[in-house]
Order: sequence, then C-alpha cells, then structure tokens
Amino acid sequence: METILTIENLHKRYGRIQALKNISFEIQKGRVYGILGPNGSGKSTTLGIVLNVVNRTSGSYSWFGGKMQTHEALKKVGAIIERPNFYPYMTAEENLKLVCKIKSIDYSKIDEKLNLVDLAERKNSKFSTFSLGMKQRLAIASALLNDPEILILDEPTNGLDPQGIHQIRDIIKKIASQGTTILLASHLLDEVEKVCSHVVVLRKGEMLYSGSVDGMSANESFFEVQCEDNEALKIVLTEHSAVDRITEEDGKVLVYLKSELSASELNLFLFSKNIALNHLVKRKNSLEAQFLELTQNASPKNN
Repeated sequence: METILTIENLHKRYGRIQALKNISFEIQKGRVYGILGPNGSGKSTTLGIVLNVVNRTSGSYSWFGGKMQTHEALKKVGAIIERPNFYPYMTAEENLKLVCKIKSIDYSKIDEKLNLVDLAERKNSKFSTFSLGMKQRLAIASALLNDPEILILDEPTNGLDPQGIHQIRDIIKKIASQGTTILLASHLLDEVEKVCSHVVVLRKGEMLYSGSVDGMSANESFFEVQCEDNEALKIVLTEHSAVDRITEEDGKVLVYLKSELSASELNLFLFSKNIALNHLVKRKNSLEAQFLELTQNASPKNN
C-alpha cells in the first residue's frame, strides 16, 4: 500500500514546554486517520509541522515516500487548520473563483466541489450569510479544488451544532469513499469512532497508541470472574503468567491480561487450584473505556 506521509521521531519544544516527544507513524493511501487526544496533546502542532507552518525541533517527516520536496508535495495536499477565512461580501462561487485563480485551477471544479459539500444551491449567497457549518463546508470545498491526494482537517466539527456536526461527518465519509486519504485531528472520541478507520492517540505530546480503531478496543480484553471466596481467587490468579493485573468491582474480580488466554484455559487453571467459579465472562473494553485508560495512564504504549 502506498505511503502518503511518514513521520519519524518528531520532537517539538516551545521554550521549556515539550509539545511533541518522539512521535512516529505512517499514513497509508485511501484510509481515514484520526489524531485523537485532549486539548494540548500536540495534535495541531503535529499537523502544523507536516504542513510546513511550524518548525520541528528534531526528527523528520516525508511526503509520498520522500520522492518530492515538501513544497512540491504540499501542492497535492488540501488542508484546513484554521477557521474558514473568506471575503464576507463575496458569494461562495466568487470566493472559490479567487482560490482557483491563486492556485491556477480551472473554474470547472467549483460546481463539482460545491455539490460534494451540499452548497450548490447557495453558490450565489454571500459568505456573510452562511452559518458556521456552511462556512466549514465551503472551506472543505476550497481545500478540495485541486483534487488533493490527502485532505487534512484540524477539529473539523469544533463549535458546530449537532446538525452541522452530522453534515460534516457525512461529507468526510463521502470524500473518503471517493478514494481521498483523510487525516483529521479531534479531541472527540465519538468523531474518530464514527469517521476514522485508523487512529493515533496523543497525550501531552506523547503517542500512546497507533493502529486501527477496532484494534484500539480489541487490544485489551479481560475476564470478569467470581467465586465463593474472591480473596482466595485473587491470590491464585496472580500465579498465572498471562495475568497482568487484577481489580475488584461490584463483587466481581476483573482480570486483565498481558498475553492471550481463553476462558476454558483460565477455568481449568483455577479448577486445578481448587477454585470453582460461579461466574466467568470474557469482555472487551469499549473504545471509550480504552481511550480513558490510555489518556489517564502514566506510561505510553505503542502498537
């Protein structure tokens, strides 16, 4: 699969503040990636560096397998990293014509992109009459005028009402279905879960996870077990090499694993130690639970 963007050991320091610490990941063609993390985690800094508007302290990045210089590569990139900024008393079409003129793009692209973002009927309306969601959709149309290989969006639904959020997410899915690679930064787990196939989780400038969205919740399963003597059960569980840690919640013992273990294997092991379970369920963390655990946990983990 073709690699669109490679980031290796990226560091960024603002004076005494370490904004990014050793960030490395790849963006593959045709996928939708989310950079997910709380505010201040380094999402916008990462996007700023690869778009050549923020200087890195150390590390490297390369576009399209390093086959072209950054300024040439960025001609194949569409990006929105700030609030939409158009002339308020010009129409949507006039604003896009101006963008086409600056970037030497044929005007024929305008109607196509306005249709894509559901603004064709408002092309003769002034920008000043647009809602925030419509302004964001026009910005996406503008970023797509040059048919970029990858579209980069920084918090694309920030400040929008529920209807606006829904419209932007539908547009992102539509763009992705046409083969455009997408990289978006968000602090909203729900956004990443609904839109992205892959995710990079950042916290305080460190990468905690990189991989598929499904894999993020699937990479930690745990058992919920119970017997007549939970204290004895917990002692025996600590003897098993696959067990990472044990907690107790509402009378159930939660057994977290560091290596693969089936329910039958666990049951047989406990039975051999004279522990008879009256409750055994294998569960997977929800994406929300996994995200909270990742961002609250002190130590990063990379997959």
